Amino acid sequence: MEPRRFDNRNDRLSPPDSGQTGRALVIEPHLRSRESGAAAARGKAALRSPEARLEEAVGLARAIDLNVVASGIAPLGGIRPASFIGKGKVEEIAGLVKSDEVGIVVMDCALSPVQQRNLEKAWGAKVVDRTGLILEIFGRRARTREGALQVELAHLTYQKSRLVRSWTHLERQRGGFGFLGGPGETQIEADRRMIEERIARIQVELDKVKRTRKLHRDSRKRVPYAIAALVGYTNAGKSTLFNRLSRASVLSADMLFATLDPTLRAVELPSGLRVILSDTVGFISDLPTTLVAAFRATLEEVIEADLILHVRDISHEDAEAQSLDVEDVLSQLGITGREEGRLLEVWNKIDRLEGDARVRLRNHAERQAAPHCPVLVSARTGEGLEGLAAEIERRLAARRVTIDFVLDAADGAGLSWLHRHTEVMSKALRDDGAIAVTVRADPANAQKARARFGRPQAHAH
Repeated sequence: MEPRRFDNRNDRLSPPDSGQTGRALVIEPHLRSRESGAAAARGKAALRSPEARLEEAVGLARAIDLNVVASGIAPLGGIRPASFIGKGKVEEIAGLVKSDEVGIVVMDCALSPVQQRNLEKAWGAKVVDRTGLILEIFGRRARTREGALQVELAHLTYQKSRLVRSWTHLERQRGGFGFLGGPGETQIEADRRMIEERIARIQVELDKVKRTRKLHRDSRKRVPYAIAALVGYTNAGKSTLFNRLSRASVLSADMLFATLDPTLRAVELPSGLRVILSDTVGFISDLPTTLVAAFRATLEEVIEADLILHVRDISHEDAEAQSLDVEDVLSQLGITGREEGRLLEVWNKIDRLEGDARVRLRNHAERQAAPHCPVLVSARTGEGLEGLAAEIERRLAARRVTIDFVLDAADGAGLSWLHRHTEVMSKALRDDGAIAVTVRADPANAQKARARFGRPQAHAH
């Protein structure tokens, strides 16, 4: 394995005086038969190179202020049940750990509890796999009570399987009565029971969160605002775009998982249409299923959205693979395909492309079929945002119905109902004293309005 050295002075997340949490070595195990199975079904063009996966793993390690002193790719012919990698690689990495005084080894793969324990014994250092690393990042990023609960649930579910007999205190406790005492439960069983009890309590609290979120969504459905949710791979620029569109101040930084807790803001588009914009947690390849399950209450904001903006870092060399990873998570949430224009791709960071590369990208975008045509933007410079706002309005308008009503001038209650349940676009006093009202609403509220005020002819779109 050829380790790559890093100059700490060039590490934007971990400068020498930033309070780093330890000297780390990042290993990217590369299985030579990785192209087999489900990955091959996507085509080789969508597969990440080992170098790209290593770079992402280093970024994840630095996101929790680890001082990455070296990293490297470990080619594998097959996975060893006891240690994941072969004996020769274990010994080679042990030498690196000793010579570089490494305290933490990050293995960019999913390790079993036994594999993790064996590697820690062989290297004399803490070993963290990809799932544990992502859980650590999420734990640091969570700011709200809900986010902390979701992360704790995912962490306990992960930790439950890590209770292996690797410490001396995990021995059978004494139980029963009298001087001799019969065999009691093992410490492992006691720890597992405590974890299960804590998981049960967290799930009860998250059920309350889920009900509260549903009440909030139901209340939003009673007002005429559509919901647009931003999704995408971590570090694709969602929060920067969110800030541009909403004039908010959500943390946006060039780091993985800069933001975790969801944020919602009311946004008025140039035409006057008001929408609720939602910024969600970023996705990543091999996102632990425990995290998807734990954050389902948060991600239901995406499930219920009228429009989903899939923000992509189109300048990234693995943009296509990242897109497939996002689609995988969306499919786990029951969102598949492009559902009649509900999913809009936003190709971000075009400011990083110049000359022929930008021309080729625009030509490629224009060749896409109309329902799937992406919008090219730069959230950093603001380029293309007017076109994005226009496309958001066009797609939302296509999913909403515009209707004309005529109300009696004395029907204040009816006019108030329209303001609460629809978007009132115009009002005019007619010569006969009645009020002509033009409204726009989602199909459900449009049906309610017709039932209350009659069935006038709807506008053509």
